[in-house]
Amino acid sequence: MMELRFQDGDASRIIGELVGRETERCAVMLASRVALPEMDRLVVSTLDFPADENYSDRSLISAQLKPDYIAQIGKRAARQNLSAIFVHSHPGAAPPEFSKIDDDGEAHLARFLSVRAPDTVHGAVVVSAGGWCARRLGKTAPMRVVSVGPQLQVLFDAGDGSGPPSLQFDRQVRALGATGQKYLQSLTVAIVGLGGTGSIAAEQLAHLGVRKFILIDPDRIETTNLNRVVGAHLSDVNRFKTEVAAEMVAEITPGAVCKSIVGDVTRTAIARELRAADFIFSCTDSHGSRAVIQQIAYQYLIPCVDMGSIITARAGQIAGIHGRVQALAPRLACFTCCGLLDSEEVRRDMMNAEERSRDQYVQGAHEPAPAVISINGTVTSMAMTMFLAMMVGVPSAARHLIYDARPPSLRAVSFTSNPNCYVCSSRGVLARGDSQDLFTRDD
Repeated sequence: MMELRFQDGDASRIIGELVGRETERCAVMLASRVALPEMDRLVVSTLDFPADENYSDRSLISAQLKPDYIAQIGKRAARQNLSAIFVHSHPGAAPPEFSKIDDDGEAHLARFLSVRAPDTVHGAVVVSAGGWCARRLGKTAPMRVVSVGPQLQVLFDAGDGSGPPSLQFDRQVRALGATGQKYLQSLTVAIVGLGGTGSIAAEQLAHLGVRKFILIDPDRIETTNLNRVVGAHLSDVNRFKTEVAAEMVAEITPGAVCKSIVGDVTRTAIARELRAADFIFSCTDSHGSRAVIQQIAYQYLIPCVDMGSIITARAGQIAGIHGRVQALAPRLACFTCCGLLDSEEVRRDMMNAEERSRDQYVQGAHEPAPAVISINGTVTSMAMTMFLAMMVGVPSAARHLIYDARPPSLRAVSFTSNPNCYVCSSRGVLARGDSQDLFTRDD
């Protein structure tokens, strides 16, 4: 399977430049190929619209680019180890399909690129007022097209051929539609941190019908976890949290596939596992983990929702109850732009045990924070609704929520992204895919 993933702004630009014109037009995207076990994901970093002089022929029903322009694209793709995706328009409002002219033109392009840029795969896209269609260049294998922003949209998918959703999800189908339910069931969702919020996220996702999970956590169940880790019992003490969560998911959704990874996401090998996700839930309280997760979210165009809750107490009395739910996606400010990451904490979280022992600024373990399952449940449920809004169009526009239980209040906030941010801007890691190293550690 192949998937083409790009920012929603690129989708808008393609429609604006190519569709509804007097002649067919072209665009070329360059993408980092992320080779995953079950698919090739092409993450678009560059979008180019050929100038008029780059066309050798252009009419209502055809457009042909000059050989020297294609040669430049091939040279650049080979030099940077990128995939080239050739986009062109079709007239009319019908859903587009590849024509015989397209087949012949792609055959020549595919042969050329197999020599000029042989170490990767390439793609072709046709777009009209009726939608999108995509495939591997010169082949018949379809390619799913996904645009990512504050809301993810599947612009083209050949479909899995499965039947209607199970009666088990009848009440959800009445809200989300059969298409939305089937899409939820097709997703691979990663959860980093299977504690107080992560375990509840796993439970709710299983009830929603998600069937493929990546579960990441380095820790085992302790007795003090039992007041808030859903699915954990006294007999589970000393078992890995990922193992307990996977068993809970299997009880709710028989046949669900859980990849349980015992490890710290600040390690390179663990972090790279997130590349296979369609969505990430960040349920960790570590600044270092959050720094890595946000990089992956923006670099690979994988939407993420991060959540956290804080209960402050003095002398056994609750002084404050607060929660935060924040989405990470193109056009949304990252943790860095929001001022939510402490660089010193990130530095410490990235240390290994030996480095910690030698660092004069590490003063020992933090005092355990108060935790109550009802507060975790409130915050996680808000995060789950945000997930549904981003992935299947539930009508909820907020992408950054602040909760205060005492007044009580729930308010949406927004931050402005730094145009030079090293994470969420085009000058940073945004949409770089595998062409950019992760800021992680290998030990």
